[in-house]
Amino acid sequence: MEKITSFTIDHQKLQPGLYVSRKDRVGAETVTTFDLRVTKPNDEPVMNTGEIHTIEHLAATYLRNEPRWKDRVLYFGPMGCRTGFYLLMAGDLSSRDVLELVRECFRFVAEFQGEVPGASAKDCGHYLDMDLPMAKFWGRRYGKMLDDITDDRLVYPK
Repeated sequence: MEKITSFTIDHQKLQPGLYVSRKDRVGAETVTTFDLRVTKPNDEPVMNTGEIHTIEHLAATYLRNEPRWKDRVLYFGPMGCRTGFYLLMAGDLSSRDVLELVRECFRFVAEFQGEVPGASAKDCGHYLDMDLPMAKFWGRRYGKMLDDITDDRLVYPK
């Protein structure tokens, strides 16, 4: 079998950033998959499930309600390695195209107050596995990186 695209990226060179992971054609439409890399793979600690789960609930809620982009958001969810998230968007997009959206989303996570949306037994399959303080920590950390992002963190390393 051929390696899938995400396994062809040199994770030893990968830094936290906002990358285009792949672009797929679905009929006449392009779907762009973004790699929102929050931690440096194989170097920094990974995120725990509670904070990942909380970020997923908050970010998915934010993205699917953001007036300019909500109709183009197809999916937001965690990577199995727990170093970041995937965001799938309708359209042939670049990292710069969605930079402000992702920055605003993680600002929302970092500043969130109150009950996490969907964090109840009725709404979620494992609602007790939430960690809002750590989700806010990662939201602030990733948001700061996005505020100061350089071009090399918008394109996968060679």
